[in-house]
Amino acid sequence: MANGHDNETQVAGQKWQQTVLAAATRKPLRKERFLRSTAETVEALYAPVGDVDAAKYLRDVGFPGQFPFTRGVQATMYRGRLWTMRQYAGFGTAKESNERYRYLLDRGQTGLSVAFDLPTQMGYDPDDPMAQGEVGRVGVSVASIEDMSTLMDGIPLDKVSVSMTINSTASTLLAFLVAVAKQNGVASQALRGTVQNDILKEYMARGTWIYPPRPSMRLITDMFAWCASNVPQWNTISVSGYHVREAGCDAAQEIAFTLGDGIAYVDAAVKAGLDVDSFAERISFFFNGHNNFLEEVAKFRAARRMWARIMRERFGAQKDESCKLRFHTQTGGSTLTAQQPDNNIVRVTVQALAAVLGGTQSLHTNSRDEALGLPTEAAAQIALRTQQILAAESGVADVVDALAGSYVVEAWTDELERKAQNYLTRIDELGGMVAAIEKGYPQREIQDSAYRTQVAIESAEQVIVGVNQYRNAVEPPVPVLQINPAVERDQVERIRALRLKRDQAATDAALRSLGDAAAGSDNLMPAIVHAVQNQATMGEIGHTLRRVFGRHEEVLVV
Repeated sequence: MANGHDNETQVAGQKWQQTVLAAATRKPLRKERFLRSTAETVEALYAPVGDVDAAKYLRDVGFPGQFPFTRGVQATMYRGRLWTMRQYAGFGTAKESNERYRYLLDRGQTGLSVAFDLPTQMGYDPDDPMAQGEVGRVGVSVASIEDMSTLMDGIPLDKVSVSMTINSTASTLLAFLVAVAKQNGVASQALRGTVQNDILKEYMARGTWIYPPRPSMRLITDMFAWCASNVPQWNTISVSGYHVREAGCDAAQEIAFTLGDGIAYVDAAVKAGLDVDSFAERISFFFNGHNNFLEEVAKFRAARRMWARIMRERFGAQKDESCKLRFHTQTGGSTLTAQQPDNNIVRVTVQALAAVLGGTQSLHTNSRDEALGLPTEAAAQIALRTQQILAAESGVADVVDALAGSYVVEAWTDELERKAQNYLTRIDELGGMVAAIEKGYPQREIQDSAYRTQVAIESAEQVIVGVNQYRNAVEPPVPVLQINPAVERDQVERIRALRLKRDQAATDAALRSLGDAAAGSDNLMPAIVHAVQNQATMGEIGHTLRRVFGRHEEVLVV
């Protein structure tokens, strides 16, 4: 550690080196040499030198891997292990998406991130009238255990972590994956990955809900409990600020509404009888990466510090692991432009750099053509190479929390924390996040922020290069990935063929058992897994639960 003088901070730093850092470095560091161009060694950590408010520094900033984790959740951060390069992908059929995953893994991607089509997200089979025209369009169609088997064909599930961006039907998709792993001889205990499983942000910002909030919360807490015993390495929720930011909120609101959702999930699990330290370390988060570089770095640091204090002070978590905010970042889709799409490569690089310097655990970099359609292979490779260049060539992965101590970054970290805390206080006054959503509070705040931003863009007060300034008279054509219309027909035929060859009596019995479990109070995950193993489809499981839970009706916010 780069030195300070003999004061309280230095003494605390020496203690950190002897305990937290010593424990972390029992694992090997990366093999690269950490050298500057002048051949000087890069220190792992730099701390204050000279006069500093030691009490404030140790309370609010501290050291990486140590409460309140402002400087990172691991002591060595990327010197020990680089972030996971997890490119979000999925389109068409399971076979087509499997080919894209293998393409990305062959080029150095280190984890999978699965995008599902709207029927899969909403719990419909490909031949349901509600699915018409949407099968395979914005993600891959997965309606059965057979589809999941094809999707993961040749993927070593005991070695590659799998993230699934899925919410209302998260329990069913996880059951599909667990069943396929078992077929392939991989125990559920060996599976690593994440389901997004964040239904509250769907009511706020995105809209792919099925059931009302309270039974949806039951599905989530049932998964917490079941995975703790059956899939212990699985992150059972990825609390998502990404989509509320895409809907138009600002950085402080992104922190507040994301942590507010996290509080609601922890509170629901505790009220369901779970010990907070039995599940909290499997909670992960998902943030957006936007263009204001310094604000984004401050946002990540503020969120990490706030969550640590929430878990310890509000929920009484005893384990440090329960207090660590681990997060995935995706660069901002709403910042991409259809005009001059090559500019998006620069935007994504800035956003990715902010995520890395903010301490992300995994990262998706958007492709340059995503304002026009799903990414082409060439665009997806550039997006992945962006991460690899940051990791291998920029030097930012060699130092832990390189921007700590910056006057701007520290001031903005404190400011964002204050603003976000004001929102959380208001949410508590309204009765918690579920009640706040039912009353339309976060929805109104997001709408107001989005409106302010749009006015600023239209007036050119906020410059968007290539859109409201520095425009081209003519835009050259850009290749766009096209989804073959035959995809929907093929998926309809597959699901109908499955129904014809399965043991229908066994499927019906499994679905009846699921309905009975939903009407009672038993944990639903065993019944969902049983239904999947008996070849029940996504739509059949969804309709069974709809009959018991009902459907959510949106409350319009005015």
